[in-house]
Amino acid sequence: MIKFCVHYGIHFGLPLVIALLFYRPNWWKAYLIMLLAFLIDLDHLLATPLFDPNRCSINFHPLHTYYAILIYILLVGFKKTRLIGLGLLAHIIADSVDCLLM
Repeated sequence: MIKFCVHYGIHFGLPLVIALLFYRPNWWKAYLIMLLAFLIDLDHLLATPLFDPNRCSINFHPLHTYYAILIYILLVGFKKTRLIGLGLLAHIIADSVDCLLM
């Protein structure tokens, strides 16, 4: 239960903190864009079994590989893709913490 709370706390909390601190006038738009990073979990549909509570997503699923993470870091460097990159990195951080808690 603690792992679940920490994992989803980071998934929803970290983007909210970023939105409130750095995108105050339109924090809800920034928050929504960063939450769209959940879409990278669609790559879990390629795994067999679909869900394994003892599997670390990092470097297992295609959109969670180190190469993909490098692209997410690069997205942060450009104003037009910054929120998407931040959301993707927040997602990766949540999944990484999940792996550490295994």
